[in-house]
Amino acid sequence: MARWSPNAKPNTVSDALRQPILLAILAVYLVIALSYSVITPLFEASDELWHYPFIVRLTEGEGLPVQSPDQVGPWRQEGSQPPLYYFLGAVLTSQINTDDLSLVRWLNPHADIGVIAPDGNANMAIHPPRKLFPLEGTRLAVYVVRWFSVVLGAVTVVAGYLLANQIFGDRQLALVSSATTAFNAMFLFITASVNNDALVISLSAVALWLMVRYIASRPTVIHWLLLGTVLGAACLTKTSALALLPLAALTVLVVAISSRSIDDFIYGGVALLIPVAAIAGWWYWRNWRFYQDPLGLNAFLAIVGPRSPVPTLRQLLSEWKGFVMSYWGFFGGVNVPAPRWYYWAMSILALTGFAGAPLYLLERVRSGWLTSRRRWQLVLTVLLPLAVFAALVRWTLLTVASQGRLMFPAITAISLWAAMGWVGLVRGRLRTLMLAAVGAFMAISAALLPFVAIRPAYALPKVVSASSLQPQQRLDATFGDAIRLLGYDLPQSELVPGQPVTVTLYYECLAAVDADYTLFVHLVNQDDLIVGQRDRYPGQGRFPTSLWQPGRAFSDTVVISSNPAMLTPNQLGLATGFYRREDGTRLSLAGGGDAVYFGELSVAKRVVNGVPNPMRVNLADEVALVGYELECSTVRAGESVNLTLYWRAQRDLAQDYTVFVQILDTQGDKLAQIDRWPQDGAAPTSTWKQGQLIVDRYTLVLDQDAQSQIATLLVGMYDTNVVRLSVLGEGGHVQDTAVVLGKLHVLATGS
Repeated sequence: MARWSPNAKPNTVSDALRQPILLAILAVYLVIALSYSVITPLFEASDELWHYPFIVRLTEGEGLPVQSPDQVGPWRQEGSQPPLYYFLGAVLTSQINTDDLSLVRWLNPHADIGVIAPDGNANMAIHPPRKLFPLEGTRLAVYVVRWFSVVLGAVTVVAGYLLANQIFGDRQLALVSSATTAFNAMFLFITASVNNDALVISLSAVALWLMVRYIASRPTVIHWLLLGTVLGAACLTKTSALALLPLAALTVLVVAISSRSIDDFIYGGVALLIPVAAIAGWWYWRNWRFYQDPLGLNAFLAIVGPRSPVPTLRQLLSEWKGFVMSYWGFFGGVNVPAPRWYYWAMSILALTGFAGAPLYLLERVRSGWLTSRRRWQLVLTVLLPLAVFAALVRWTLLTVASQGRLMFPAITAISLWAAMGWVGLVRGRLRTLMLAAVGAFMAISAALLPFVAIRPAYALPKVVSASSLQPQQRLDATFGDAIRLLGYDLPQSELVPGQPVTVTLYYECLAAVDADYTLFVHLVNQDDLIVGQRDRYPGQGRFPTSLWQPGRAFSDTVVISSNPAMLTPNQLGLATGFYRREDGTRLSLAGGGDAVYFGELSVAKRVVNGVPNPMRVNLADEVALVGYELECSTVRAGESVNLTLYWRAQRDLAQDYTVFVQILDTQGDKLAQIDRWPQDGAAPTSTWKQGQLIVDRYTLVLDQDAQSQIATLLVGMYDTNVVRLSVLGEGGHVQDTAVVLGKLHVLATGS
């Protein structure tokens, strides 16, 4: 293994690019990144759907947008981002005609963004079948910017090599560190997309390398101006780059102390600040002028939506799994995961590396490597990830943003520490073999993921002739003379409340459809009340009806979530049809009606320890609703309905909470309401002890003037300040401020 010595070769870019293994790493990175850029459909990479319209706006000479929640452009919250990446993208694509943007950027209005749905629907856009070439119009422009991002990713890889080699003079370690960055699947995914992260990551990596380089020497004013230029560009790319500025100030201070020169501190600081202010200062002044916030975060949050209430530590910790997944590879709109083995493998490798890093450091210290300046270089590689993480936690408190990929401005430092551990854990001849195996595993895994994870998530359904399909249950229903429902598969006949229902539907296109109809599949009870539903485009969200070809057929598997608070016993069926999303108009059936009813599912009566319809709905970690009993699900205006609630205290309670029970009409207005302490005041919550079961009965009388409709039954609690207790899901996530028990069929008087 190469060791640092005072006579080591200069750690320059040209020196790095003369390393054959680094060139090989770069070549493999470029091949894999290009495959990500081609296999990932347009606008399916993170927020590319909104990043690219910002570039188009600048290309068309419309200038920077002034953000307002009342007038949200197609760039949405991304219009609040610093503009350097978008300016560069506009320059690169200024000669490309993108008048077809609205045709290529065909949005999926039902996309499950941020949710891993069991029946697909991950696509944020619709992708008609087309060949890659010839590239033209919007498609060409998007690929040009994607490939620009790929080049920026290559810069990051080289900067990672330079960082490690600068600190340790160990080329083997530097190569492993750069490979760890290059073959991170999420890094490849982001740097193969239209995303300003690609630029801020590369600039941050270069800035960190320059800072550790300057600590090892006595930089001139020109050097500080160079670092200031890089920092200014980073701050004009993304606000998170501001975390680099304190580290740059620390670098100036360390250099001045090492050289024992106040002039170095003054001249270095001024030379650093001048380009930062000149390049990025105007942007933050503009934010102050338009939004009274130099960072412009209030404008960003006004569009993307603030996080309310502020998450607790428990909630943040529950997001750690998603954070780790999105550091290694969580594709699409945070809804296309990699295989589980990949997360396990990368997490084990990372933990092994971080755990072994002290062994490598100990080995170097014993060799006399550690000096005061190198100690400060190491400190910078720790401070940058900590600063980025602290900023990310702060941002996550303001809006939902707990994604590991947002740590990538510090990826070269993180990769360095992991690589240190791998190098330090094995000695002798096995070291090179083991390191090569780790690099090969990461590269091969990352190269496979576009084919095993990304491509299948956006594949159109297999289209065949109707005679090729063999549904288990035959149907013959025609919607609008154009869509024929051939049959279905329903493998289950019983259902437990809260469990999903999986059904496969078989369709044949009889005639061209001139509109994109939304498919609905409802789970309905004996009173025709919906207890579960799924609405999306057909073909797992990827195959809108306007793409269907007459004479062709396909199957579509739909997964419907059922209400865990469903009343039992019950007999359920399924109903399906199509509607126009713009106005809700349904496609009519040839024989009358607008929905096909089919299938049967039995829901057995459930009583556990004397509690009917058992469930567990957590109200602010104070009280749990563990069951209920409803006299009937059909009620006439002016009549009463009896409801019994079963509460269980989750701890000894000190406050007196008020229970509210409401029946709401389709407009959200109250048809009936009761607000009172439990058991009509006989069992105030301040007397409840942990584990105690409280049976609480209510009689609600409906408004005499209520019209025939489907109403909603809500329950919950609020405190003395009329602040509702939040309904908490897994990990303490706030889901709502009321529990929806289900629907009621309300009949008008005389009906």
